Amino acid sequence: MPRANDDHRSVALWLEVFVRFLRLGCTSFGGPVAHLGYFRREFVERARWLDDAAFAEIVALCSVLPGPTSSQVGICLGMRRAGGLGSFLAWLAFTTPSALLLGAFGLGLRAAASGAGPESLAEQPAFGGALEGLAAAAAAVVLVAVVQLGRNLVRSRLEAAIAAGAFLIALGVDRYAPSFQWLALLGGGVAGGVFDRGVPLPAGAPLLKVSRRTGMIAGGTFVALLALLPIVADPNGYLGLFATFFRAGSLVFGGGHVVLPFLQSLVGPGRVPERVFFAGYGAAQAVPGPLFTFAAFLGAVDRPLGGALAALVALLGIFAPSFLLIAAVVPLWSALRQLPRASGTLAGLGAAVVGLLAAVFVDPIATTLARDPAGIAIALVALALLAWARLPAWPVVFLCALSGAMFRAFVHAV
Repeated sequence: MPRANDDHRSVALWLEVFVRFLRLGCTSFGGPVAHLGYFRREFVERARWLDDAAFAEIVALCSVLPGPTSSQVGICLGMRRAGGLGSFLAWLAFTTPSALLLGAFGLGLRAAASGAGPESLAEQPAFGGALEGLAAAAAAVVLVAVVQLGRNLVRSRLEAAIAAGAFLIALGVDRYAPSFQWLALLGGGVAGGVFDRGVPLPAGAPLLKVSRRTGMIAGGTFVALLALLPIVADPNGYLGLFATFFRAGSLVFGGGHVVLPFLQSLVGPGRVPERVFFAGYGAAQAVPGPLFTFAAFLGAVDRPLGGALAALVALLGIFAPSFLLIAAVVPLWSALRQLPRASGTLAGLGAAVVGLLAAVFVDPIATTLARDPAGIAIALVALALLAWARLPAWPVVFLCALSGAMFRAFVHAV
């Protein structure tokens, strides 16, 4: 009987992980940083899977890894809640909606043998207004996350100074070298470790559970695939396609907005014409979920291969490094947490996460929103619904999209 109860509990946890992340995969618009705001609201405030300190630690861990930060945070949250299968289900549910949309768009372009992009749709007032409404909702979600994280993680003058320093570093780095956003976190962790001795971390369950043996196997597999795939794979075959996107997922720091131009140079016009690439680029901005699912579009329209299988291979290729890197790094992270100054380092990382999110809220979110009075009004309403009415994020997102669409359609009509 105890075994049966454990099995039922595991299935319930897996189902919970899948359902929650599927809902986020359908409603998390706004890019990687906005996704972190959605995650915090869902899993810290509503589901109470973890507290702000643990959430900031996971964000810090994933932010120093190459690949899609928000997807990696989701993988870690699924792992923390329901083990290895939970991490896969979290990724599958969060990724599937946008992957299906972008893959289907690519297959449609291929079938039509046309380079026509979504420009004609984007020119429709209602569609443009919906996108503005979604951006306003994302701004409100991120602002709430920054304020709440600040209240819980910035509790001393040192942490306030670290958050302010990370804010300034992140603003400068994002403008001139977005691939190096992790420098803000590195600086915060070092400052916290040097100046804040803190107290020893409480003994108990680790943040994430991955054995050293599993970590070594994952790390070795990652290095082997990254080094050997380009040598043994036929560039025009499925293994070559996987190798191309595996490299992209392994070498890009800074999230989805950085990987898109990197993919343009990596794939090249010989496989995906420039006009088709930018059609997919535009579509990727209009779908929820991780921007790395742009790989499904590129696989679908790939000239040597193309089709649904190529879309799946490209998608798996770009996300596979994240699973291997997380499994490889978690045991090392767990060991570092036992060091004498780990408490101060983690406090500094948490404060730096607040500064990093605040910087991204200012630029590009707030600076873009400032040019749109209607967007500001929608964002304020969304903020009221999230912060005071305590509504879940997903109905607020849809309400903002509807409001933006109706407003632009009305203005166009008159």
